[in-house]
Amino acid sequence: MSDARPPVESLGYEQARDELAEVVRTLEVGGLGLDESVALWERGEALARRCEEQLAGARERVEKALDEAREHDR
Repeated sequence: MSDARPPVESLGYEQARDELAEVVRTLEVGGLGLDESVALWERGEALARRCEEQLAGARERVEKALDEAREHDR
């Protein structure tokens, strides 16, 4: 993994998901030192939170659109 990674907050869902999958693969393979493993784990946790945030936002937009469509149909 590159040391020049963008801030987690700047990533879209797909980018965060893909990097999270890479983090998981790297941790599963092992062979990293303790400090590097912990830093990678922390990055993975932040990426997982970012994915959850993105999904929650998408869910809210879909629910709002459905509510508006229901109101329109009345």
